[in-house]
Amino acid sequence: MKINKLIDHTLLKAFATNEDINKLCEEAKKYQFMSVCVNPYFVPLAKELLKDSEVLVCTVVGFPLGANTMETKWNETINAIDNGADEIDMVINVSKAKEHDWEYIRHEIAGVVAAASGKLVKVIIETCYLTDDEKIEAAKMAVLA
Repeated sequence: MKINKLIDHTLLKAFATNEDINKLCEEAKKYQFMSVCVNPYFVPLAKELLKDSEVLVCTVVGFPLGANTMETKWNETINAIDNGADEIDMVINVSKAKEHDWEYIRHEIAGVVAAASGKLVKVIIETCYLTDDEKIEAAKMAVLA
């Protein structure tokens, strides 16, 4: 496998512009990256810019803090897919992970997976905030979901 097919070329800055997204997509096509990852607002633009390429469009749900309600994350996912997203990167609720409410985390992830309608879902567990045991449990929940 080529290393470039393991790369999500990402631009999630709050102040990104259409011009920035255009540049991101051009670079992704040039280097044949797996995907571009953009904020949800830019999904339709990225999808249009990449329509004649094999580069996928990824977006984030619950980003950056994971503190949205699970229902909000589910709706964000549906909206992202409707707008053309090929992949979803979701942030778990870190507060619930710190409380060790693993059933909540599993249910939250499972709901995003269901809302993604067969599209790839990647789970961001924000390891910098978690203990090793919490990282393991969060990863288990991702697998179960």
